[in-house]
Amino acid sequence: METQDRRNIDMLVNRFWRNGFFTVYRKYGTYLPEPTKVGKFDIDVVARLKNKYAIGITVNKYDLQDYNLQEKLLYLATRHTKQTNQPVQLFVGVSSIYLKQVKSIVNNFTPDVQKNIKLINIPLEENQLEKSIRKNQKILFA
Repeated sequence: METQDRRNIDMLVNRFWRNGFFTVYRKYGTYLPEPTKVGKFDIDVVARLKNKYAIGITVNKYDLQDYNLQEKLLYLATRHTKQTNQPVQLFVGVSSIYLKQVKSIVNNFTPDVQKNIKLINIPLEENQLEKSIRKNQKILFA
């Protein structure tokens, strides 16, 4: 499980880099410190671009079963910086299987909050995708 979480966070950090953000804190990192909790919620990545900050979290199937996911997304999407009171962008890394479910949760929020949330599609590993395809196919030869 930890390797899958590490891979998802790597993909999220990669997306931060593509958007020009510099990673400040990172979970499962080698050289960067782990981020502290924001409120009562764990986060995976904190990044910075000049004076703009961003928070990154990953959502898996266990998070979707948790009733606090909507509260967590709303709380993290409404954060502001202490000094400049600018909104902090929330990047949510979601596996392609669960993207539709998370989108439906985000669509329940107000437009201001929706604007502050970016959903990142994290593709499945090729091995997992091949297993799920093989599982659904009929066996021709045994």
